[in-house]
Amino acid sequence: MRCLNPVRKRAWIIAAVLALTLVAAGPAFCAGGGGHGEEGTKGWVATDTYRVMNFGVLAIALVFLLRKPMAKALNARIDGIKDQLEELEGKKAAAEKQLAEYNEKLAQLDKEAETIVATYIKQGEEARARLIEEAKATADKLEDQAKRAIEHEFKQAKEQLKAEVAEQAMAKAEELIKTKITSEDQEKLVDEYLEKVVA
Repeated sequence: MRCLNPVRKRAWIIAAVLALTLVAAGPAFCAGGGGHGEEGTKGWVATDTYRVMNFGVLAIALVFLLRKPMAKALNARIDGIKDQLEELEGKKAAAEKQLAEYNEKLAQLDKEAETIVATYIKQGEEARARLIEEAKATADKLEDQAKRAIEHEFKQAKEQLKAEVAEQAMAKAEELIKTKITSEDQEKLVDEYLEKVVA
């Protein structure tokens, strides 16, 4: 026995139920009597059988005629839905992939930000150390210049003091000599000087 796919099987079941409903409903419609004011019903008439048979033949013909187009339409609709589902799955996968890429980029941005901050901190530390070294070098240079200036000033003051002391000592000695040397001492000094020069 050939196995029908679920869509075709469902279509056959729907067609069969529809046909049975119409076949069962036919006699009820016919028996309803449509004569206004008539009393009683006529019952089943031979023409009713023909009508039901006509309807059955029509229903069967419609099922056979519309079976393939309806199956194609249903299959096309099923294929369309499958295609849409596949497309949506593809879009979902692409969106998830893009989301993962964005999350990865965000994580990398955090790492890059940390790296940039660390680099700037390191550069700041290096600049601070360099400035401190330059300040120390400048301070040492200024200190050396100040020492040299102080030494120079001290030397000049010392020489000036020596000159003043020597000048004052000479003045004091000259004054002492003038007051203490007698004319005899002067003659004696002149004689000693002459002896030295002559000799």
